[in-house]
Amino acid sequence: MVVLRIRNSHKRKYAFICLSIFGFIMYRYLGTPVGGRRLSRKLGLHANNSQFTLAGEPFRILGGSVHYFRVPSAYWRDRLMKAKACGINTITTYVPWSLHQPERDVFNFQTQLDLESYISLVAELGLWVILRPGPYISAELDLGGLPSWLLQDENMRLRTTYPGFTDAVNVFFDKLIPKIVPLQFKKGGPIIAVQLDDSYGSYAKDNRYMAFIKEALTSRGVSEMLLTSDLSNGLKAGGVNGAIRTMKLWKLRTKDMQELNSVQPNSPAMVTDIWSGMADAWGDLHHVLAPEDMVSAVREILRRGMSINLYMFHGGTSFGFMSGALGIPSYKAIVPSYDYDAPLSEAGEYTPKYHLLRDLFSRYNSDESVPDMPALRYREPYEPAIMYNHLSLWDALSFTEEPFKSATPVNMENLPVNNKNGQSQGYTLYETTITSGGLLKSGDNVRDRALVFVDRRYIGFFKRNTLEMAVPDGEGKRTLSLLVENCGRVHRGKDLDKQRKGLVGDVLLNGTPLRDFTIYSLDMKPSFIDSLYRAPWKARPEVPLYPAFLMGALFAYGYPSDTFVKLPGWGRGVVFINGLNLGRYWSSGPQQALYLPGPFLNSGMNQIIAFEEQEADYKIQLEDTHDLGMTADIK
Repeated sequence: MVVLRIRNSHKRKYAFICLSIFGFIMYRYLGTPVGGRRLSRKLGLHANNSQFTLAGEPFRILGGSVHYFRVPSAYWRDRLMKAKACGINTITTYVPWSLHQPERDVFNFQTQLDLESYISLVAELGLWVILRPGPYISAELDLGGLPSWLLQDENMRLRTTYPGFTDAVNVFFDKLIPKIVPLQFKKGGPIIAVQLDDSYGSYAKDNRYMAFIKEALTSRGVSEMLLTSDLSNGLKAGGVNGAIRTMKLWKLRTKDMQELNSVQPNSPAMVTDIWSGMADAWGDLHHVLAPEDMVSAVREILRRGMSINLYMFHGGTSFGFMSGALGIPSYKAIVPSYDYDAPLSEAGEYTPKYHLLRDLFSRYNSDESVPDMPALRYREPYEPAIMYNHLSLWDALSFTEEPFKSATPVNMENLPVNNKNGQSQGYTLYETTITSGGLLKSGDNVRDRALVFVDRRYIGFFKRNTLEMAVPDGEGKRTLSLLVENCGRVHRGKDLDKQRKGLVGDVLLNGTPLRDFTIYSLDMKPSFIDSLYRAPWKARPEVPLYPAFLMGALFAYGYPSDTFVKLPGWGRGVVFINGLNLGRYWSSGPQQALYLPGPFLNSGMNQIIAFEEQEADYKIQLEDTHDLGMTADIK
């Protein structure tokens, strides 16, 4: 009997604990995150003639974009709390298809890509969510966030109702949408609106496409307000019945409002993207928008009673090979930093824009006071990492996937690697045999750069405006090697279907196409970098040969802090910390430092590997200040 009473007592305790947890969850999700009042969940975000309402109450969206995939998950809470302290009430984020489905049969919603955890954290902190699940999202990502394996189909027509594209979208949405449906407002979650695709009106190819995207979402249970987002000249072509049209802009002009009112009269207006800056491209300057200019534009939008979203509130970092490229007016690859001159810097620091916006937004948060600003995180300079060890590219080839032999060049996307999903990123090495020197012509078939070697000695490079070079004469058979780099696929425009990389056609020697290639895939994935630990590293020679991997160590004592990787005296390449790809560096700038978040470091020894194409110093600097390069004002 005593045992029975103890067990019953335990059962009552467990039942009480379970009921308490359930009650807390119900309170958290059935209460209102903003304003401290309980909200009915029967009525979501709704558009009346002049204003939005949420649960039947007037509601102005004060939004800010924070992309979960560009912020270390350990810092999600910090960045979101700083957004709330600025007066933001709604977080917007894109969902990158390419990262969540890197191969046809591989889906990743874990750790850094745990979208459900991110949205739940937003709710916990008392904020709403506008979700932008694409499938195309732009966002300065490689191919606008579309997976590169789509380009294996030579007839592919992206962002249309071409069956090869819609079938792939349906597979992705079958995995994605069930994860977000329970997180919608009417089901107790924070998602108050969902955006269809992105800026379709600027590049519309298919008048059935947006209707297809709408049906793909609603048929899977998306029931909150639907939005589209376009430049003012794309509002008509980019819209679809049943979705609220919203605008993207730098500053509000009279003709923007006229255009919006002409296609969508008697409806509240929203700017889903007022740009705080812009992304930078290699070879350019770091673009900045004067704080007063941005805040003046925001003030005018709010004065008109409109809702707003800051793009970006916090940009973060396009780690690895995430960055895309600009295609207009000419091709330019985008840097890893997505600082965007945003109110909250790449490393999560407050800027003058932040303080001005906080003061402005506080006037529109009458329901509750703006929280205190969270303390800044400590940044630390570390001792330089001495790169003692050297591994030539040629000695690393045995650690790649089995090389592929082909009579003709094969582009990256169609290589039989990664479970036949092709190569998405990084470098590809094409080798063939030649018996003479002469004039080598790329025919503009190199995407995007190629270092050229004869018997593994460097002779020159190809890029988009360098289309020919001389190959020195020599005796007998020699090996001609082209190390081709995918610098990033264009992220927007009408040429998305043409973004195949590597060698996309013939290269001619003395007018004759090169044939019989051995092709190595060097996508620089973590598994490849990890495998290099078994490679035959040597002490760094006095005159190192390049391309090469160089290895050193960073020592962080105690709890590791944020720092910045700087490479004066280095040329161009990629940095890996404990196997994680931080991104590209290039002496041409503008970006002269890579952000290294503290959570990426271990207490104690950390391994640094750099892949350098042509020249390097013997050490890597680790400093406590960023360097995004010389600036240019956005006019």
